[in-house]
Amino acid sequence: MKENNILLIIQRSNGDVYLAKKTIDVLKEYFNAEIDLLINEDTLATAKLFKNIRSFICFSYEKKKKERFSQELKILKTIYKKYDLSINLTASDRSTFYCILAGKKTVSAVEFNKKKSWWKRMLLSDFYEHNFSEHIFLQNLKPLDKLKIPHDLSLNPPKPSESSLNQIKKRLNEFGITNFIIFHPSAQYDYKIYPKNLRDRLLRKLTKLDIPIVITGGNSEIDQRIRTEVPESENIYNFIGDLTLSEYMALSDLSTCYIGMDTLNMHIAASQNKRVFAIFGPTLVSIWSPWSNILKTGTKENIHIQTYGSNTIFQANLECVACGKAGCNDQHDVSLCLDHIDPELIYKEVKNFINDQKI
Repeated sequence: MKENNILLIIQRSNGDVYLAKKTIDVLKEYFNAEIDLLINEDTLATAKLFKNIRSFICFSYEKKKKERFSQELKILKTIYKKYDLSINLTASDRSTFYCILAGKKTVSAVEFNKKKSWWKRMLLSDFYEHNFSEHIFLQNLKPLDKLKIPHDLSLNPPKPSESSLNQIKKRLNEFGITNFIIFHPSAQYDYKIYPKNLRDRLLRKLTKLDIPIVITGGNSEIDQRIRTEVPESENIYNFIGDLTLSEYMALSDLSTCYIGMDTLNMHIAASQNKRVFAIFGPTLVSIWSPWSNILKTGTKENIHIQTYGSNTIFQANLECVACGKAGCNDQHDVSLCLDHIDPELIYKEVKNFINDQKI
């Protein structure tokens, strides 16, 4: 079959969407098809970084509360039997249901537990079992394997738009910034965020390196809280809330290195082959570590400090790390393990890199 119309369903986080770019690129090139994305509404900005998408179909959790059935009906009318091929990268019931109804040929992730996924296995054209220990980038490539489409293991980033690149260059020139490092202190949830007291200690140390530090973040409540907490210093430039995601892509592309939390911005920097210094809390590195284009792998090991390719990961030296929970209470609250990552260790690694670069 010639798959002229393809629906790709990614109903998870920004990181999942970004790390699906390789799958999208390969499908586009192999089939020369029109590709639509069905995503969660809060990941639309990330999806719009991709240039080869025909249209975006968004699911809103806010609308689910107020107009659940009308939203579902609208989506089903939009996708029902419209596609030659539909691919679902998550194993949820809703996304699998969409996949089955949308495509003539269907491929989806399913739960390992056959009692939960028996109906999916029966109704899908093909499926693969969701692996909770495999890197998400590799999991996202599984449909290509099922379709016997060749691919490599490099994650190529979207190119920043000319307008975004020019806007960032103009802003950096206004401050007289040439070489600089990115410090990204925020994340979607508090349980991923380095405590303020340790963050401030780290920033004070980093200012000694005599290289501009550009602080980045979005417009969420967490981002705006951190924006007010950033210490003032001659070498610190607070850009939190001032950049679009496309402009951040351009900024990251021009940067010397990334220092910060395990979030979308970390994956962007890693895909751009930047030097990455990532601070991890309870997140499973086997699934979410920054991908190395040099080694074509992430990491599977929980180690206090580890470097592979151009990525360095810092974790607490505790038996519970990494637990994979959303904070110690598993309710998106505080992760005490982050209190046990010494800013001095991060500073020394960054200092060695900066000195080696002779910046």
